[in-house]
Amino acid sequence: MRSMAAAENEIKIGQVDDVQELHRTGLPTVPDRYIRDSDDRPDGDNVCVVAHIPVIDVGELPRGDELDKLRLACEEWGFFQVVNHGIAHELLDEMEKLAREFFMLPLEEKEKYPMAPGGIQGYGHAFVFSEDQKLDWCNMLALGVEPASIRPPKLWPTAPAGFRETLEAYSAEVRKLCGRLLAHIAETLGLAPATFGDMFGEAVQAVRMNFYPPCPRPELVMGLSAVTVLQQDMSCAGLQVRSKAGAWVPVHPVPHALVVNLGDTLEVLTNGRYKSVEHRAVVNGEQDRLSVVTFYAPAYDVELGPLPEFVTDEAPCRYRRFNHGEYSRHYVTSRLEGKKTLEFAKINPPAGEHNATAPQETCTGSCT
Repeated sequence: MRSMAAAENEIKIGQVDDVQELHRTGLPTVPDRYIRDSDDRPDGDNVCVVAHIPVIDVGELPRGDELDKLRLACEEWGFFQVVNHGIAHELLDEMEKLAREFFMLPLEEKEKYPMAPGGIQGYGHAFVFSEDQKLDWCNMLALGVEPASIRPPKLWPTAPAGFRETLEAYSAEVRKLCGRLLAHIAETLGLAPATFGDMFGEAVQAVRMNFYPPCPRPELVMGLSAVTVLQQDMSCAGLQVRSKAGAWVPVHPVPHALVVNLGDTLEVLTNGRYKSVEHRAVVNGEQDRLSVVTFYAPAYDVELGPLPEFVTDEAPCRYRRFNHGEYSRHYVTSRLEGKKTLEFAKINPPAGEHNATAPQETCTGSCT
């Protein structure tokens, strides 16, 4: 079995097995490092299978009805799927095909693009900083895309053939879509369409491809938990979103749709009017699953804080100002400490504000 030993920057991460290789051995269970504590495991009793996150037709924006649907999606869910988004279906299919082909390469080939201990780019496990840290049941390839200064060419795979060129074309199209969606989200708030795009500056863009092999004990492990624009394959609903009622709602794949998560930045800019919503990836005992995730964030030197339009006597300022580079550092820290990243920026939560992870009401219908 292959493992990564600590070597760089005195970070000791212990044995980190490749989960596809573990799956190939036919293990009846999983190693202890992948078994979550009981309060951090997928809760199968609190999943609402009858609810669905909204689907937005981007081609209909900014027409009134569709803009209202987008506004409600932002207010009620913080997540939505988009169709008619302008990215060619052939390009989506090719990106998914090549990503899957990469993960099917021999381990020796994939290890030519290693993720360093404590690193966040390359092939392997991200955010591993200690020997006793719990791991996600997932292999990933994470790459910086824009600006050019965050892109390490040596980590961009040369196999399978056409991978680099397709990723370049795919990333350019997703970047345009992110700009378009930010403009429409600004319009739902009565702001000028360019408001958020101008604030983001030279936006930082990265891509992460996740491969989840079947797991012999899926109820004991977790996948990953962060998205901005996500392309998921049609195999199964592996992404789940926490509803306002406290239940987990599966995001059922829609052919050639993309899943959008508003994220922390828009929660801060809108002073909590639009919220970043808890979400998770769960694994399956029978099927593998692939996702391609694009992160689109403000430039590292951009200062963030609630826009004055959203700070009133009735809605006092909830977040202090900070730059996105500071947020990025807290993101890593929060991963290690099991906290929500935005906790560092909150001023004083309003009295009576509920815990987003606690159920507020009963999910109606068939919840399993």
